[in-house]
Amino acid sequence: MTHFYAILICCLFSACRNKPISTTVVNHLQPNEIKTKKLSIVEKLKENAHLPIEARIAFYHKLKKENLALYDFGNETELTLYGYSFLWENKLNDAIAIFKLIISEFPHSANAYDSMGEAFLQAKDSIKALQNYEKSLLMNPDNFHAEDVIEQIKYPNIKPLTAKEKFSKVYTQKEYWADLDQLGQKLLVIHPHALKFITKDQFWENIERKKALITEKTTYAEFAWHCNAIIASIGCSHTASSTMQNDYHEFSILPLENSFPLQLRCINKQLFVVNPMNNADKVKVKDEILSINSVETAKLMSDISDHIVAQAHIQTYKTQHFNTYFAALIPYALGLPHTFEIVVKGNNGSIKLHKAQKMATELYDPSVNSCKKDLCLENVDGKTAILTISSFNYYEWNNYPVFKSFIDSSMNVIHNKKIKNLIIDVRYNGGGSQYPSIYLLQHLMNKPFTYYSKAEFEGKTDKIYGEDLIYPLENRFKGKVYFLIDGNGNSTTGHFMSLVKAHNLGTIIGEELGSNQFCTAGQTLCRLNHTKLVVSVANNTHISTATKLPDDKGILPDICVTQSIDEYLNKVDAVKAYTLKLIRQ
Repeated sequence: MTHFYAILICCLFSACRNKPISTTVVNHLQPNEIKTKKLSIVEKLKENAHLPIEARIAFYHKLKKENLALYDFGNETELTLYGYSFLWENKLNDAIAIFKLIISEFPHSANAYDSMGEAFLQAKDSIKALQNYEKSLLMNPDNFHAEDVIEQIKYPNIKPLTAKEKFSKVYTQKEYWADLDQLGQKLLVIHPHALKFITKDQFWENIERKKALITEKTTYAEFAWHCNAIIASIGCSHTASSTMQNDYHEFSILPLENSFPLQLRCINKQLFVVNPMNNADKVKVKDEILSINSVETAKLMSDISDHIVAQAHIQTYKTQHFNTYFAALIPYALGLPHTFEIVVKGNNGSIKLHKAQKMATELYDPSVNSCKKDLCLENVDGKTAILTISSFNYYEWNNYPVFKSFIDSSMNVIHNKKIKNLIIDVRYNGGGSQYPSIYLLQHLMNKPFTYYSKAEFEGKTDKIYGEDLIYPLENRFKGKVYFLIDGNGNSTTGHFMSLVKAHNLGTIIGEELGSNQFCTAGQTLCRLNHTKLVVSVANNTHISTATKLPDDKGILPDICVTQSIDEYLNKVDAVKAYTLKLIRQ
């Protein structure tokens, strides 16, 4: 599987990439709409799973000959996922048969040969695997996954360096410069809106400034940090330097001894100690840090902000990202020092900190902890319920029925208990599929609506779900609705909340959302020629119908509520507490 498809599947499960699959879920459509949609050929094949694979493929050809207009035969991605479903179950003969079908149907697809190569590799047939990978690389010279596998097959004793092993490696100035130029070119060629939030001149000037910082001692880690600033400048949360495990690259490769040894939190542009870690003899909880290694906090945070990717440069998203990865971001911004000295408000002189013994990070705010799962329903006082939706990562070809079942059962409870006030909490929701987003909206809208105003991606042959008119459900909620949002809200969450805002579905409380109605998503993976730094670049466009909202801001709350340091330390959910108080009043 090429890196594009590998990361596509990974991202579909990790809630941040909205690359839809063009299948049809007909129970969401009105009868007059079903006729306009091509049916999924893969779903038809799955209905005949009792047949041997050869019979299913013969059935495929029969349907194509007799019902070409009825089924979608142009969706290579869907067929590829079907083939991989067999590969993941180690049904190698079935997988190879499907990949052979894909090659015959899409003979110019480099990915088809890549997938076949992977199947033969898993079958331990290195000769056929090599043949297919070489065909894939010939058709797509950017398929660095095929390049690596070919090298591994030909030279099994040579192990390429991992990103962690390259941390301190130094390349030549010319190699760094060439890779920076390549990065700039790839971003402009692949990303459909690379110059939406920056001019072309500004973009290339930024690259030239980074070139000027390259010296004969610049390490791979420092180079990756420079690349982050270039990537961040285009204002797209779906484009970033990447590890193949989809981790935050700079955090994952940073040695423990280089990490910042305190747990911090940025609140209202102030930097507080929230856990002294192994420096309890030097600082205490709630100390405000004024400078680190003689760099004032305001300047340090500004530099870090320039290196954090965020949709439309939304600051709340950048702050939330900092509050997760501060232990790595601070060292990179300071040039990867070996020691840290801080100045604390109210203290004279600087404090030299002990080296870290544990990597400090915080994935979730401990005050937002009433629901430990992505989906849950809580009954507050008989009249008010809280519906937590921490993910839209439920796809129609995989786990969407789980989401649908949860919403159906929750709405039954809400109706049976005659709930009058519904709080929908989408904080920490990183996005996912349009299907759960639309289904939730169907329970809130009082009139038909269209979800997408634009959906563009390579290989699209028909309208996707959300481009046609969607109808509200009969058992929709008709009471008062309150929406809780934060800077973590990303991707599909922006689509959802943009329609909430545009249709005035309720009161929005919290901070500016980390996304909006405009989303450049999908993913093409590129690798820079010399440093082998991997960059994932967004390659498609999905825009909701809330087009009158500004593209350069996140969805704004009706009531802005921010958390104080005392509320954070005392685990007080300020946003939820305010909302409940508002309801009681």
